[in-house]
Amino acid sequence: MSGRNIQKYGQHFLTSALVIRQIVDAAEVLRGENLVEIGPGQGALTREFIARGQAGFTVIEIDPEMINFLQKNLPPSAQIQIVRADFLQFDLHSLSAVPTEFVSNLPYIDAAEILNKVLAWPYFKTAVFMFQKEQAQKITAKPGEKGYGALAVLSQLRAQIGLICNVGRGCFNPPPKVDSRVLCFEKIAAPSHWPDIEHLVRAAFLHRRKTLLNALLLGGYQKENVLAALAQLQLPITVRPEQLSPQQFVQLVHALPAV
Repeated sequence: MSGRNIQKYGQHFLTSALVIRQIVDAAEVLRGENLVEIGPGQGALTREFIARGQAGFTVIEIDPEMINFLQKNLPPSAQIQIVRADFLQFDLHSLSAVPTEFVSNLPYIDAAEILNKVLAWPYFKTAVFMFQKEQAQKITAKPGEKGYGALAVLSQLRAQIGLICNVGRGCFNPPPKVDSRVLCFEKIAAPSHWPDIEHLVRAAFLHRRKTLLNALLLGGYQKENVLAALAQLQLPITVRPEQLSPQQFVQLVHALPAV
């Protein structure tokens, strides 16, 4: 593959047999009724799934060179459905309406958007995703920890998240400039009034240096309503967004009129 296209699509091909086995091991434990691999590239994970007897699953790849490579190198007997698409533009409703597992060495630049799209899909069951290490830390961060924000809150309210392994930059060709981390996600029921929760959480963290009260006022919430909700939750008016747990954000939404 040309260096031009590697740069164009931000590809770093996973070459570590150990990491490949760890990802597929985790996926087999969490298995859904349908498997979707996002951005298979040269098929390192795809081939491992096939070697273990998995067949008839879907891979979604944006790069036409990689599509051509996969078509030539994957065994026809595995009956892999190869879809050329940008996953963020792909219509998930074209997939079977069954509990689905997603697997990917995610592109760093779009990882948060892809995760949000997967977690929002009604038939998402499980996922095993690789992220840039810093982003993985943001996803799993707890209140008060560095990086805790909307990504952590909105992810943790929809999935049980666990660490599979850390991945050094030498596990790729070409090596990226950062280390990576593999996380697993198991679906939990999202709280009711999800659009209101997502709106409030994003508004709360949009102005990170503000108190929660001031951030929500800037987000269009009425001061008297926010003050009443904070009092109901026994939170001081000086509380900052990063001090609230995901469940406290849910409680706050239920105590506030929708905007």
